[in-house]
Amino acid sequence: MSDTDQVEDSAAPLIEHLAELRTRLIRAVMAFIVGIVLAFVVAEPILQFLLGPIEATLRELGDPSPTLQYTSPQEYLFTLFRISMVFGFALAFPVIGFQLWRFVAPGLYRTEKNAFLPFLIASPVMFMLGASFAHFVVTPLAMAFFLGFADVSSIFANLLQGAKPELPEGAAIVPETGDGIRITFFGKVNESLDITLKFIMAFGLCFQLPVLLTLMGKAGLVSAEGLKSVRKYAVVGILVLAALVTPPDVITQGILFVVVYGLYEVSIFLVSRVEKTREAKLREEGLWVDDEDEDEAHTEDRGP
Repeated sequence: MSDTDQVEDSAAPLIEHLAELRTRLIRAVMAFIVGIVLAFVVAEPILQFLLGPIEATLRELGDPSPTLQYTSPQEYLFTLFRISMVFGFALAFPVIGFQLWRFVAPGLYRTEKNAFLPFLIASPVMFMLGASFAHFVVTPLAMAFFLGFADVSSIFANLLQGAKPELPEGAAIVPETGDGIRITFFGKVNESLDITLKFIMAFGLCFQLPVLLTLMGKAGLVSAEGLKSVRKYAVVGILVLAALVTPPDVITQGILFVVVYGLYEVSIFLVSRVEKTREAKLREEGLWVDDEDEDEAHTEDRGP
C-alpha cells in the first residue's frame, strides 16, 4: 500500500468523527435555543422566585411594598433574557449531556461506560442541591445581613444620641446624616439578581467537588491518602475560594467554607470506597499485589 493510500485511510475516520461532532453540537445548540425560548416564556415568574429572599427580608424590616427598579429602558428585558439563558441551559442539559454521551460512549470500554455514566447523572443532581441550598439558606442569610445592617446602624446611632431606639418604617433606612438627608435602599433589578445568581452558581459548582474527585479516584488520578495529605492546603484553597466567589461578608464566606470543606471530607470517604471496591475486585481476579509482596519480589530479583 502506498503512502497516499495510508494517509487517506487514516483521514477517513477523522472526517467521520468531525461529522459526528458537528451533528451532536448542532443538536445541543438547538436544544439550548429551545430551552431559552421556553424559559423566556416564564422568565418573569422565575425572576419573582429568585428575588423572593430580598422581598422577604424587606418585609421583615417593615417595608409593606418592597420595590426594585431599573434605570435604563433595556435593563429589564436584558434581565429576563439573562434568566432565560441560565434556565434555558438547565432545561437543555439532559439533551446536551445525552449528545455528549453519544459522542464519547463509542470510544469507551464497557467498564468505562459503567463508571462514567453514574457521574454524568450525579453532576446535575449535585448542582441542583447546591443551587437549592444557596437560594433557600445562603441568600436569605446574606440579604438579612446586608439589608438588616441599616437597622443595626440606626439603633446604635439612636443610642449614641440618647434617643429611644426605633426601627425605621418603610424601606430599609440608615440614620439621617448631619444635613438631614435620609439614605434609603432602592434596589436595582439586575444588581439584586446578580447577587442571587452568583450564590447559585458558586454553590452549584462547589457541590460538584465530590463528583469530580470521585471520578478522578476511579481513574486513579487521586487517592484517599493523597487527599488526606494535602488537607491543610485544601483548607487554604477553600478559604481563598470563599473570599473570591462570595460578597465580602463573614457569614456567607463562613457558610461556603464549611460546606466545601465538608464536601472535601465526603470526597475522601467516597474515594476510599472506590479504592476498596477496586481492591476487592482485583483480589477476586487474583490480580491484586500487596506492597509488601511487591517489595519482597524486588528483593528476590536483586538476589543476595
